[in-house]
Amino acid sequence: MNRRHPQLLETLTIDGLPEHAVPAFEAAMQIVCPTVGYFKDDPTDTWGLEAVREIGAGDEELLPALILAAALSGIEPPELKRAPVEADGWLARTVQAFPEQEIGASVLIRPTHLPNPTTYGKIVLRLDAGLAFGSGEHGSTRGCLIGFEGMAHRRPKRILDLGTGSGILAMAAAKRLHRKVLATDIEPWSVRVAQDNANMNGLRNQFRAKLADGWKHRSVRAGTYDLVFANILARPLCAMSKALSDHLAPGGTAILAGLLGTQVRMVLAAHRRAGMVLERRIDQGHWSALVLRKPFFRAAAVSR
Repeated sequence: MNRRHPQLLETLTIDGLPEHAVPAFEAAMQIVCPTVGYFKDDPTDTWGLEAVREIGAGDEELLPALILAAALSGIEPPELKRAPVEADGWLARTVQAFPEQEIGASVLIRPTHLPNPTTYGKIVLRLDAGLAFGSGEHGSTRGCLIGFEGMAHRRPKRILDLGTGSGILAMAAAKRLHRKVLATDIEPWSVRVAQDNANMNGLRNQFRAKLADGWKHRSVRAGTYDLVFANILARPLCAMSKALSDHLAPGGTAILAGLLGTQVRMVLAAHRRAGMVLERRIDQGHWSALVLRKPFFRAAAVSR
């Protein structure tokens, strides 16, 4: 797989965010930054975001998005700090900070800079350290993989990964179930990366990456799915709850993530209104994943 790394990168940092503002600012920074990380400052009980991009890339999109994120969060626009960093130095630190990871009982994330011995009894996924944020280190991704591990025995046939990012969730499903998986994302960069990762992992014939905005694309809406991953953000999850239920087969499972623990009640309420039931909640640090199921029959209202 060919990878092009920019000569000069910069780190963008935003500090002092309240917890409820993190998803909106994450979405804003992901417009132009392929990697976004989170950290909490316990003494102040605030959050910070750090992202990496090519120097100056996409300022005309990023700055209005940050202003909108502040307005949606009800706060004043925070200061955006910039610091140049040499690409080689950043990649070297990424490699050092990206060891092999075991997630749950069955998934092993093995970066490409490490040897790849035969490992029995594990789903081994190879990922480039340069794409570490999509590598399973984030709590929302880990929660999805743990949730999938607990229901994979159902052998779902038709599988969709909405907002696939690096493709890690779709690849885990394709390897574990030996099924074809449709992986979609709103960002062309993510679609290319996900397909490259799938090809590197020997999944060329089982993995199809497509540029699509949620359920709006005709091919995504075609038919129903037995398993849907949606690791995105709380508010888009709520907005798409009815579409998800409409396109989930009776008895089908949805694994939702990208939400903070404080947002679980909101997301769960939207999906219960759409006729889905909670099977499991997985908490990973400040982040939560929900395993929901669509009943075979929806209970009818009882008249009194």
